[in-house]
Amino acid sequence: VRGRVRDAWQPTAGARAARPEIDIPAGESRSLSIPLHPRRRGELASEFVVVRSDGPLRLAGRQARLAHRGAVRVLPPFTARRHLPSRLARLRELDGSTSVQMRGEGTEFDSLREYVRGDDVRSIDWRATARSSTTMLRTWRPERDRHVVILIDTGRTAAARVGDGVRLDAAMEAALLLAALANRAGDHTHLVMFDRVVRARVSRVDGPALLPALVDAMASVEPQLIDTDWDAAFAQLRSLTSRPSLVVVLTAQDAAEAARGFLGSLPALARRSRVLVGSVTDAIEIESRPDAAGVYRAASIERSARDAALVAAAIGRAGAEAIADSPEGLPPRIADRYLALKAAGRL
Repeated sequence: VRGRVRDAWQPTAGARAARPEIDIPAGESRSLSIPLHPRRRGELASEFVVVRSDGPLRLAGRQARLAHRGAVRVLPPFTARRHLPSRLARLRELDGSTSVQMRGEGTEFDSLREYVRGDDVRSIDWRATARSSTTMLRTWRPERDRHVVILIDTGRTAAARVGDGVRLDAAMEAALLLAALANRAGDHTHLVMFDRVVRARVSRVDGPALLPALVDAMASVEPQLIDTDWDAAFAQLRSLTSRPSLVVVLTAQDAAEAARGFLGSLPALARRSRVLVGSVTDAIEIESRPDAAGVYRAASIERSARDAALVAAAIGRAGAEAIADSPEGLPPRIADRYLALKAAGRL
């Protein structure tokens, strides 16, 4: 058989466009490698292979379509991992395991040491002081075994493009960085991706198996062009753990009318747990153009920023905390807020 082969991968798989030529002697077989360079995460598939065999003089030929399914799962890239080493160093300082011996203000007893001027007198251990010849002080470390629940909104707003991707991809990056950090801090991480039904769920997985489980669950999830049912979404959170220490909701609530359902369901959740609401924004610079199009564009950007500020204020009144940043800036900001809460003993 002499001819050409085409493996019918979808364009986002990044298969080369050229049709490789084959020359297979009678009674033999050959294998052919098709390199793929995927441009986006998800389930990539090839349903068939097309083989075109040439005649002896290559003036005519026959073509056949052979059913042969191939599939590749492309995982999220986790580009935010570059922020992890610096946050782990800060976490070790909070745990008191570095030479600096920075002490957190947690509620788990760590050890006793001698009192020095400037220490909080409320931490003096009077019983230990009575047994020794000097004043002894209790030291504390950040709490462990807390439950961190991450809810990623996969509804309509997650499909909006920001930067080089969509909001859902940026939310995944923030979730992966927070999960990796919380896992190293000794906390338990749970993930739910939801719009009106559960699209992905990871729970009761800790240690080295956590990140592989998360990226595998996230890989095939795509945003749905429907509004999210927030009452049902928060009910899913309650099914994971009875009283989570921290709930991180990754969504895009930047218009007051569209956020009405979310804001109505949020106070009940905020009364039970500490809640962070993370939103991905697209940093758009206002161009100083004297024409009408430039004026209307600037007015539209200003109105969107005002609406987002109103929603953020409403989130604060509901008892939660709003964090908004670019796709690159949101993951480290949420990680930093988690570390700050650990250091202050608020989880």
